[in-house]
Amino acid sequence: MPREGRFFELFDAHAEQVVLAARELVALMTESEDTAARIAAIDEIETRADKINHDCVALLHRTFITPFDRDAIHALISSLDDIVDTIQDVAESITLYNVNRMTPDFKQMAELSLSACERVKAAVKLLGNMENARDMLNTCREIDRLESDCDRVMRSAISRLFRFERDALQVIKLTAIYQGLEKITDHCEDVGKVIEGIVLENA
Repeated sequence: MPREGRFFELFDAHAEQVVLAARELVALMTESEDTAARIAAIDEIETRADKINHDCVALLHRTFITPFDRDAIHALISSLDDIVDTIQDVAESITLYNVNRMTPDFKQMAELSLSACERVKAAVKLLGNMENARDMLNTCREIDRLESDCDRVMRSAISRLFRFERDALQVIKLTAIYQGLEKITDHCEDVGKVIEGIVLENA
């Protein structure tokens, strides 16, 4: 594939930030201490990811020959950025909603999100060579499966919340966080769809 510009380097660098943010989120949902430090770390990762996103868009504007369709490049980097942004939103919600108790479902959904993010990184790493098409498509299918698993955990968690939690404010707060966690895997799935489209167009 054409290698004008540093697109593949930027994709890989952003995907690395995706995984780092997801790891911090798992730690945030698992450990009761150092909450502020974990959130600060995620904020720092989001800042780095945002710069990579801007660098990629700027490169897109000044590059004549791109490795694949310009819209696909923009969709890929934007979807990667959406993942990190959503992780940051979830982390900040912990503080904003003053949530002091991490539920087992928080941890399970964060771990599923991390697994999806790791597969996103793996699929992005393969993009530079279309001989990897089969592996990329298989990895995208794994992302879809993880998104479905996370969705099932969210529905089950919210169902229990509405059955057993008597504090209406707590229901509202926890539901928002569950939905945010599930949205992370939705954005991972978006990345997978973009990659599937690139493969179909170029392999």
